[in-house]
Amino acid sequence: MEEIYKNIWITGASSGIGKELALKFANEGWKVAASARRNNLLIKLHEINKNIEPFPLDITQKTEVKETFKKILDKFFKVDICIFNSGIYMRNTENIEIENIRKIMETNFYGTTNCIEAVLDYFKTRNKGHIAVVGSTAGYRGLHSISGYGASKAALINLTESLYLMMKRYGVKVTLINPGFVKTPMTDQNNFKMPFLVTPNIAADKIYNGIVKKNKFEIVFPAIYVNLLKLMRIMPYKIYFFLMIKRVIYKLMYRMDRKKK
Repeated sequence: MEEIYKNIWITGASSGIGKELALKFANEGWKVAASARRNNLLIKLHEINKNIEPFPLDITQKTEVKETFKKILDKFFKVDICIFNSGIYMRNTENIEIENIRKIMETNFYGTTNCIEAVLDYFKTRNKGHIAVVGSTAGYRGLHSISGYGASKAALINLTESLYLMMKRYGVKVTLINPGFVKTPMTDQNNFKMPFLVTPNIAADKIYNGIVKKNKFEIVFPAIYVNLLKLMRIMPYKIYFFLMIKRVIYKLMYRMDRKKK
């Protein structure tokens, strides 16, 4: 017998975009399996909305990821959508700090890959379902001071593109989510003004509408900011490096952001 509620698994659900996504889907009547390391915050989400069920998890632990997905299936019987949102953020200095980069890759890339691997056979067998991966516009091109974070998101973008091609034949949808600046505990680390900054609830609305109501591979926001970055993505290196070193793009973004407000 088909379940009354549609079911979704969201990782990185204890704060920021993941938290708002869990609340958004739950408020829309979905059953939400919410995962993150901080179980106390997941319990608080459950207290806010009983449609949210906590499944604490460290996505860097491959066996734990598989066991958690099995627990979710035991509880919900089926999962329709997975949004893999977990990630960490560290800015670097003028140096390449290998230990920080390794930590970032371990969570952002390998941790997300653990989650994808855990659900692939399930969705292939069902010949339906939806896998969404949260990347970042920081993965479009190399940026100053976020070499590790940007590299992890660039890897996720490439991985998700490959996943789309792989899962098409099985009838499984794949979506790549590339947000711009969203006000979260991660971006609060930045010591500069962030152009076109949006709130987590606005981000959650954009992602919900993109996944549930539209059938697009890439969900991006805000539009003006992303279009500028996409233009930079196709620039020859000589032009791109010149504009970045002279901070021309940043100045243009700040000016456009002020006019928008």
